[in-house]
Amino acid sequence: MLALYFILLVCVPLAIIMTFTAPRLAITVSVNQPAFLVIQNSSKTITPPRVITSQQLDSDELLLRQASKVNPKPPPKLPKKLAFMFLTTTSLPLAPLWELFFNQTSDHKSLYNVYVHVDPTQKYKPGLFGNRIIPSSKPAYRRTPTLISAARRLLAHALLDDPSNYMFILLSPSCIPLHSFNFTYKTLASSAKSFIEILNNEPGWHDRWAARGPYAMLPEVPPEEFRIGSQFWTLTRSHARMVVSDVEIWSKFNKPCVRKDTCYPEEHYFPTLLHMRDPQGCVSATLTHVDWSVSDHGHPRTYKPSEVGAKLIQKLRSATPRYGDGGRTRKDSFLFARKFSPAGINPLMNIAQNVILS
Repeated sequence: MLALYFILLVCVPLAIIMTFTAPRLAITVSVNQPAFLVIQNSSKTITPPRVITSQQLDSDELLLRQASKVNPKPPPKLPKKLAFMFLTTTSLPLAPLWELFFNQTSDHKSLYNVYVHVDPTQKYKPGLFGNRIIPSSKPAYRRTPTLISAARRLLAHALLDDPSNYMFILLSPSCIPLHSFNFTYKTLASSAKSFIEILNNEPGWHDRWAARGPYAMLPEVPPEEFRIGSQFWTLTRSHARMVVSDVEIWSKFNKPCVRKDTCYPEEHYFPTLLHMRDPQGCVSATLTHVDWSVSDHGHPRTYKPSEVGAKLIQKLRSATPRYGDGGRTRKDSFLFARKFSPAGINPLMNIAQNVILS
């Protein structure tokens, strides 16, 4: 009995000391299945890792809840990273150009991450970025809230995957870079603001606001707060966390539309949310060039292979973004452009080194 008391007196205090002096752990979710997660602890106790199955990750609610808990600021001692997020239904036909963009120098590998959201019901050729497909991808359809959900999943995975991700760039499979990685990185890593088109009083804006019904957006989104903008944006880490944490505004845009001809929720939700929550933290323009002077059933101009050349790239680079409120005195450079057809990959590769990435 005396021996037992002696063991208890020695071991219990030692266990307590070890519990409260253990270092903090910060492990992120991997984009490859299975995903491992350790939530950052506010205390100094160690939380053992647990496995999140693909079935659990299919729950957007769980994924977004976990992502909403991340630190809104990147670690100060680590280099800032760019999170390139591709939203696609099929393969990435322009991936060879992006591979050149990412691999200009070996130093860049510590400065970016790639995430791909695909439609699991479609045939997808993994290709160069096949190992970067997020495991919770779901079908996404135009003129429905599913496109918003897909972008929110990408943001959530990127937030959980790497605490150094600083800027989050949403891209389509028809997007190309317009500058070198160095130029792109310096532009975005030095910015404290998001780049998102936020336009007010656009033609037909009221019909778009009322697409779910004449009063469906009230009271959370009154008509005077409704904004329109490009689907493609670049968000800071704090704004990315704001998006995945949002419940109130999302509950309105997640409603089905009763008028399909004015239903473009992916062009409304993000600019409206950031306008209502933090307009001063945004540059009210997109850095992805698109030509709406030619429209094909609601789609912008697609550049044909015969149009691809140095003159086109210079024209897109020198174009002036369209700014919303408070940004018209700026002169930012477009960093990306769309839409380029899959057939344009060969002429794009021909000018990649000497024109696009120079």
